[in-house]
Amino acid sequence: MISVTELRNGTVFDDDGQIFQVLSYEHIKMGRGSANIKVKVKNLKSGAIISKSFINGARVKLARVFKKDLQYLYKDKENVYFMDLSSFEQIHIPITTISDHQYLKEGENFSVNILNDQPISITLPPKMKFKITDTGPSERGNSATNIYKDAILENGLKTKVPLFIKVGDMVSIDTRTGEYTEKV
Repeated sequence: MISVTELRNGTVFDDDGQIFQVLSYEHIKMGRGSANIKVKVKNLKSGAIISKSFINGARVKLARVFKKDLQYLYKDKENVYFMDLSSFEQIHIPITTISDHQYLKEGENFSVNILNDQPISITLPPKMKFKITDTGPSERGNSATNIYKDAILENGLKTKVPLFIKVGDMVSIDTRTGEYTEKV
């Protein structure tokens, strides 16, 4: 058991049988009363992001989750398949537990979170590179304001890109928001 004041970004804990990972931590002290701890957490089993509030003296159970780098192979309708590069063992994770499965690229390595010998979630890098497969015509022009056009990435996701981006260009996408960050 750890005190809620020890929760930091990335910490994984068990609360009422649910496994959560801390995304942000905030300590709030109001006047004479006790402090409140507010954390934004991601449920590692369902992928839902929620806010939780604890009083200062509360304690939670620390979950022993370890990360393992695995290579993404493919996905079908029910599972996502990874391979351990040291033992060549294939591991499958139900696709319903991975909320960001559309960002997975064949042959790339991803960090998989494992709890009690069961893979429960993946950790995506903050930015990934994708090729533009379809977009409107490329234009030069009004650079005083940010004008964007629709584009479709190689993984099928839609995003907004600047006017100068054309089909075949590689762009960097923020995996947390799905937004364009830069041309590669």
